[in-house]
Amino acid sequence: MDPLQSFLVAVKAVLPFLVYLGLGYLAVAVHIADRAFMNRMNKFIFTLIFPFMTFNSVYGASREGMPSATLLIFSAVGILALEALLLLIVPRIIKENPRRGVVIQAIFRSNFALYGIPMTLSLFPDGGSVAGILLLEVVSIFNITSVIIQELFNSENGGRVNIRALPGKLVRNPLLQGCVVGLLFFAFGWQLPEHLEKPVAALGNSATPLAMITLGGTLSFSALRKNRRLLSGVLGVRLVLLPIVSLLLAYAIGLRGVELFLVLMIAGTPIATSSYPMAANMGGDGELAGQLVFVSTVVSLATIFGFVFALSQMGLI
Repeated sequence: MDPLQSFLVAVKAVLPFLVYLGLGYLAVAVHIADRAFMNRMNKFIFTLIFPFMTFNSVYGASREGMPSATLLIFSAVGILALEALLLLIVPRIIKENPRRGVVIQAIFRSNFALYGIPMTLSLFPDGGSVAGILLLEVVSIFNITSVIIQELFNSENGGRVNIRALPGKLVRNPLLQGCVVGLLFFAFGWQLPEHLEKPVAALGNSATPLAMITLGGTLSFSALRKNRRLLSGVLGVRLVLLPIVSLLLAYAIGLRGVELFLVLMIAGTPIATSSYPMAANMGGDGELAGQLVFVSTVVSLATIFGFVFALSQMGLI
């Protein structure tokens, strides 16, 4: 692939997020809105809009083409093994409970749902069906395990995990509610009536722009400086180390072409937008989660380009 084309693909994926962030920041700067409004909006999005997004991401998965069993197993086992490793390591390094869940989620939970299919189609026009089925698996794992991990480190628990209360909290979580309903529709082949499908899709598609605008309105650049060491460490793992290790392992087991590229999309895309409202509404460090989403979105413009360029130059995609 031409280097310029690789760069333009990365820009096309990242630029909308920067526009949304800038709009939110500008709204507060010119006093159209204030931080209190943005915080209320954050709760509204998490509670009422994000269930439509998680439902839609599963409900809309394509059934036409299947990824290889190797890719499906590698992706599922890889994500779960990474989470287990992080649960062992991060609490030994990060002392504050609200930050532990945020850091763990930041490292394993990528924005595959929003980057995976568009970027795959940009490079592999026939790869949409493979990406769609993989999306169903990855998003389901991300959503379910993210809620569990965030609940484990919920600051409102005082550092203690109430195992008996956990199932009830999971059932009441808006992201999981949308995901479970979407899985039921997908599994049984149910279809929404056309007059409902359109507004459900529109609400689901609005979740990311609204969340990013809200994040832009709550950003504090002075706080970014305060957390720069932690941000650098987490993003070094998220955007550089993790994709390198994942690609090497994927290559070693024989994944090539679109399937190797999809591994990059799982491991190397920015931190999931939904991790910010989730942390802010589930007793995590919402400020840190927002900073991680923001900085990873900006930095990924360079890292995604670098990986796409390297893989294309080596003839692997």
